[in-house]
Amino acid sequence: MAQINPKITIRSVYFGMLLLSAAVMILTVRLTVASDLNSIYAAAEPGDAEAQVFLGYMYAAGEGVPENDTEAVRLFRMAAEQGNADAQFNLGYMYATGEVVPQNDTEAARWYRMAAEQGDTKAQLILGYFYETGRGVPQNNTEAVRWYRMAAEQGDADAQFNLGYIYATGEVVPQNDTEAARWYRMAAEQGDTKSQLFLGYFYETGFGAPMDYVQAYAWYKIAATQGDEKAKENLESITNFMTTADITKAQELSREYWEAYGPNRASSE
Repeated sequence: MAQINPKITIRSVYFGMLLLSAAVMILTVRLTVASDLNSIYAAAEPGDAEAQVFLGYMYAAGEGVPENDTEAVRLFRMAAEQGNADAQFNLGYMYATGEVVPQNDTEAARWYRMAAEQGDTKAQLILGYFYETGRGVPQNNTEAVRWYRMAAEQGDADAQFNLGYIYATGEVVPQNDTEAARWYRMAAEQGDTKSQLFLGYFYETGFGAPMDYVQAYAWYKIAATQGDEKAKENLESITNFMTTADITKAQELSREYWEAYGPNRASSE
């Protein structure tokens, strides 16, 4: 019987997911101004928060202007103090990493909270992680779950995975395999390979889902195809307990799942 380690540590959503190219902040630019730099300056200085964020990103990345972290922080702060969630998130990131300003988890949590309260899912996710680990805020499992759930209910796959893990282990909330499977499935259907692996394991063992080797095989297969080594091991193992007919059926199902939940799913939607 295939094995999986149920104590795999919750992914560091803070360090793992948020390592950024060129060491600049995650930012979805929601600005439709002319690309002319003078126009951006003209909008930013009188107080246009979106222009300030856009210009702050340019200074942080050194795109179109000399790289200048001090100016980036100034512009992000101006926008953040006007309530711009992107700027608030970026300041949270800067204080959390200490790459641009002195590292300060309390300040990071403060800015992440402002963005999270406006519905920013990544800020909610990180704030949940801060509460879970006691980073920048008093450790509080109830608050951690609350923020994870807010992000998860908006469709964030990392938060869904974390809730699945929390319910599976029972370390933070009462252990509930059915709830764990539900959240793992949501993340798995967004292409999250670890959730696909865990969901396969649930189907193989009957934890939180009816025991079903065909389903287990299909979820292992798409995780394995994306390079998950444990899924490859479990896939090889489970075939020893399946009939030829079941393997054929599982292979067909895995092809359907690959189309629906594999890495190319977005291009077909």
